[in-house]
Order: sequence, then C-alpha cells, then structure tokens
Amino acid sequence: MHKKLLVAALAAALCIPTLGYTKTLRWASQGDILTLDPHAQNEGMTIAASSYVYEPLVEYDQDFQIVPALAVEWENPSETVWRFKLRDGVKFHDGSDFTADDVVFSIQRAMAPTSNFKAYVNGFKDVRKVDDLTVEIETDGPNPVLLRQLTNVFIMNKDWSEANNAAAPQDFASQQETYSARHTNGTGPYMLEAREVDIRTTFVENPNWWNQADKPGNVTKIVYTPIKQNATRTAALLSGEVDFVLDPPAQDLQRIQQQAKVVEGNEYRTIYIGLDQKSPELKYSSLKGKNPFADQRVREAMYLAIDTEAIKKAVMRGSSAPTATMVAPQVHGWSEDLAKRQAPDLEKAKALIQEAGYQPNEINFTLDCPNNRYINDEAICQALVGMWARAGIKASLNAMPRATYFPKVQSYDTSAYLFGWGVPTFDALYTLQSLMHSKGEGADGSFNFGNYENAEVDALIDQIKVETDEAKRTAAIQKVLQIHADEVGHIPLHDQVIPWAMAKNVNVVHRADNRLSAHWVTID
Repeated sequence: MHKKLLVAALAAALCIPTLGYTKTLRWASQGDILTLDPHAQNEGMTIAASSYVYEPLVEYDQDFQIVPALAVEWENPSETVWRFKLRDGVKFHDGSDFTADDVVFSIQRAMAPTSNFKAYVNGFKDVRKVDDLTVEIETDGPNPVLLRQLTNVFIMNKDWSEANNAAAPQDFASQQETYSARHTNGTGPYMLEAREVDIRTTFVENPNWWNQADKPGNVTKIVYTPIKQNATRTAALLSGEVDFVLDPPAQDLQRIQQQAKVVEGNEYRTIYIGLDQKSPELKYSSLKGKNPFADQRVREAMYLAIDTEAIKKAVMRGSSAPTATMVAPQVHGWSEDLAKRQAPDLEKAKALIQEAGYQPNEINFTLDCPNNRYINDEAICQALVGMWARAGIKASLNAMPRATYFPKVQSYDTSAYLFGWGVPTFDALYTLQSLMHSKGEGADGSFNFGNYENAEVDALIDQIKVETDEAKRTAAIQKVLQIHADEVGHIPLHDQVIPWAMAKNVNVVHRADNRLSAHWVTID
C-alpha cells in the first residue's frame, strides 16, 4: 500500500473507537458563569468554569491534598522564598509554549488592583523568573498556606493577554467588558467553543492536554446551561435534557431520587448576613441621621430574632447546618463551641432594640439578596424579613440575579446583604482576612462590605498570616472568631449542605467546594 494511503487508513481506523467514546456532559445550575476572566470574580461557579480551561501551579486531588499541576516540584529554600520547577512541554490552546514568563505575568495579574483574587496572593512580595522553567515567589514573611492559596491562581498566556488588551483583569464591579471576559486561552483539559451569556457555554476536549493519558473521566464536551426556575431545572433533568444539576431544589429531591440519583455532602461555605456598620446613615432607609447597625445591641437583636432551625426545616428541607461562626467544620480553626448558636429570643431582641434607643418598627432598611446563587437564597431572605418583623425590625427584600447582585454589593451599595463564603484554602485565615480585617491593602478586608472594624482583630490576623507554630496560630484564629462573634460583626446563618442530582449513568466526585470537576466525570 502507498505510504500516504496507509497513513490515512490507520488514521481512519484510529478514529472509530475515539468516536465511540465521545461523551457530552450537559449540566445546569440556577445562574450563569459571571465571566471567563480567571482573575476577575472570586465566585464558585465562575472559578469552576475557569478550571476547565485554565490551570494553577498546584491543585487538589480528590481528597483535597496538594498535588502537582503546572509545577512538578517545589521547595522552600528560605522561610520567605518558594521555588517552583515548571512542567516542560505544556502548550496553551493556541499552540504556544507555557513558560515561566506566563507564571510571573499571571501571579502579578492576580495581584493587580482590578483583580478579585487578592486573597490567593496574600503576602506575596515578588514573583520572578529564574529560567524558562523555574520561578520563585518571595513572601513578606513565613506563609503556612501558600500552596493552598495557589490552587486558585490560574495561569494565562502572557503574549495572548497583552495582544488582546487583557493584561489587567476585567473590572467586574464596574461592569467592564474585556476580551478575556468572553474568550480564553489556557492549558487545561477543555477549550472554550462558544460563549452565549445567560444562554449556554460550551467547552470541548483539549486533545493536546499534557495529562490526557491519565485523565480519569471520559467527558469530551461540556454544555453548561443556566436554568433559573427550580421546577424547570428538575424537569430538564428528569426528561433527559440535562445530565447533571448542581443545585437541585430541596423540595424535589425525593422525586429526583426515584427517577435519577442524588449525592450529598457538606460544603465548606457559610451563608451569612452582612450589615453596613460604618456609614453615618443607612443608604436604603427612611431613618435619617443615624445608623442602627453601628450599635452592637441592634446587631445582636437581629441575630436573636433569627430561628435558623426553622429555616433549616421549612426553607432548606433539612439540608443545612445552622452555625454561629463564620467558618465550616472542614476549615482549620473551626470548633464545636464556636459553632453553637444562641437560641432565638424575641423578647430579648425587642429589649435590646429599646435599649439602643429605637422604637418598634423604627429601624427599617433594604435587604439585598441574590435569587440565583446560593441554595434557596431568596427564600432564606424572605424568612429573615418575617422573623425580623416579629422583633419590630422592618426589612424590605430586594432580590436580584447574581450578575446584578455582585457588582452592587462589591461597590458597597448596600445596607444589608446575604452572602455565602467558601474557603478554598481550608484555613480560616482566608475568611478572617477577607471578611473581618479592616479595609486595607491587597486581600485585607477585600470582602468586608459592611466595614466591620476592630484593631485587636486586625493585629491578630496580621499575626496569623505569618505564624508557623500551629498551636499559637489556631489559638489566635479562634480568638478572632470569638471576638467577631461577641461583637456580631456578621450574622452567620448556616453551612450549606449540597446535594447534586444527575442521571443514573453519570458518575461524579462530590466536592466540598461545590465544584463539578468535569475531567473526573464518567458517563456510562
């Protein structure tokens, strides 16, 4: 046979089994991916989408242990220097080589003013290229969680970013549009095929992925469709229109289990209420010239008016874990004592409001709430409005889609808001620094939208950043959590318990970070 014909015949033969293994994962959740810029929006669904296309230096395995990704090995030659040896032969989706220049560029990009990922580069002083396959990260001091921070710092192609005016992250809070928000060029297992905002986003397998031979799953195409309505998501799964639902409605779980399957586990995400404690008067209130949330007694009254067990039973259908602290049990620093809530006490709540100088129903404000981000988020907010009303506190609910909600809250355009906070590092510093530290440089106070402030808390958090003695560090973490709880800096509600629903032929690895890792999925 002619050599060219032989090559063509062999190629055709090889294509036959490949086509047989083509598997499309069609999945849905209530809200859309916010952006495809991997440093613009630190939000779970968005990070999951970035992880299909982009990769970090190190990542988690299925047991959340650190394993190599774009870095193959690392060392800590001094207490403030980390050296990473990069994987050789890796290509970006456009065929260009992955080098140390891309790592330096990406980490610096994550540190930029418009980045929403500063918590992942906390304490980074410098990043530098040693050679094409070696980089060093220098820190301000010892950093006991640096590797876990890096699991969400995705690496972009420097030349591609600069050529497309995307050298800086998209300013999502200002609703900026950039090339990187709708286009991608990573090294990961999937490539972006199409992006239709609020309609669908499609990814296809990267045939040149460096880890293709060891890919544990068999998904070759991903189609993500946002479906806001609970009943419509359930119907789409049961009819076979989609294969997987990330957030099945609690009220439908029993029916889904009869026709499909459900896997469930605790998430490391805490749902809480944030309150504007700094403005001279609340932005959305008829109460002028004063800010009731600046008074600890009012915040405590709001806490005592909330019956989280009732929310668990009536709203969450049993799928929540009421808590009094701002970190979940999987997170280093959590303790059972800190998590134990005070029982609801309407009479004490009313007395505290009167003691603070307010008459019944005088305190009024708007509660901002997403309606397509967290499990039953709007229904939780509706329940809170009713509970506060019984204590003589009037809240008006302002529910909105996540794409509108996050820029609003991140612009501090809120008096009270419901938020969920996960901890990708599994260490409480991530929460303490972002939510409880006063607003400062980098990650300090980057999500502290209510402007909670305490100088002792700030000093303890700064100590925790560099403390390497585990006992001292844990004691300091728990002291911060206790001070914050005593002052009702935020009002924690519950840790999410997350069910995933899927067709019977779909097999997934359930993750505490609520991230569907498509390259781990198998479809029978």
